Amino acid sequence: MSAQKKDIKGESEKAEEKKKGSFLDVFRYREIKEKDIEDLIEELRYQLLESDVSFDVTEKFLADIKNALLGKRIKRSEDVEEILRDTLKKSITEILTKNENINLIDLIRKSQKPFVIVFFGVNGVGKTTTIAKVIYMLKKNGLTCIVSASDTFRAAAQEQLSIHTQKLEVPIVKGKYGGDPAAVAFDAIQSAKSRGIDVVLIDTAGRMNTDTDLTNELRRLMKIAKPNFRILVLDSLGGNDTLEQAKYFENAIGFDAVILTKVDADAKGGIVLSLAYELSKPVIFLGVGQEYEKLQHFSADWFVERLFNS
Repeated sequence: MSAQKKDIKGESEKAEEKKKGSFLDVFRYREIKEKDIEDLIEELRYQLLESDVSFDVTEKFLADIKNALLGKRIKRSEDVEEILRDTLKKSITEILTKNENINLIDLIRKSQKPFVIVFFGVNGVGKTTTIAKVIYMLKKNGLTCIVSASDTFRAAAQEQLSIHTQKLEVPIVKGKYGGDPAAVAFDAIQSAKSRGIDVVLIDTAGRMNTDTDLTNELRRLMKIAKPNFRILVLDSLGGNDTLEQAKYFENAIGFDAVILTKVDADAKGGIVLSLAYELSKPVIFLGVGQEYEKLQHFSADWFVERLFNS
């Protein structure tokens, strides 16, 4: 038999095998249809909403998952619910991991001294306690710091911050009640430069979305302080309003990362996904208690496990 005839025969046999395989595929595989996942999608909708993921983000996210799965060929032996949940977990992990790569300690060490961080957020989110926890973390990592008590709006704010700085043995720069918060920040930065201090932590007055004057004051402080890093402190128990706060501050001021407080108070933490999906903003730390050491690094694995095992 000539080589040409062998090739023709070989190709014919392959075509026959492929045809046979295609016929058998009907019994081996099936396509995911809408009716296969509509009940599961609804169940996941409730689960995400109960975990405090915002309604808009939940709808957009599930629509993406649905579009990714419809028409997908799977083995008939495979469980659609398991595939859906695995797809959801993978998608959530990918979204969060993209925003998870900020290592604040490394960032500080690689930057010129002093590294200036501004903290801001609405009233009652636990900003002062959070700053104290960050001081504790910095000291544990061998970094020196100074605090700017730039909340000159609230009467007891500087006193509360002073209690923490005394306990943690770090210097603090204060101003007069009703004074210029930007001037206090400027003085703290100059002091850090002259003393070779690594980090300046600037506390600011808590402000609601309607506080136009305080927002303008914060903008002015940012121009003068020129911070290396801007941290928005958010309350994990705030529900959908927390995302609205984040949107407000992003539009009005801009921020680099979030510290989420009160996570230990049975918060589901869905705001983490809302922030990552809607604003591409990372949560870098979680407040999980009142003690100084109760500040943990955020991880995507922590969130996924909490979401699906709650």
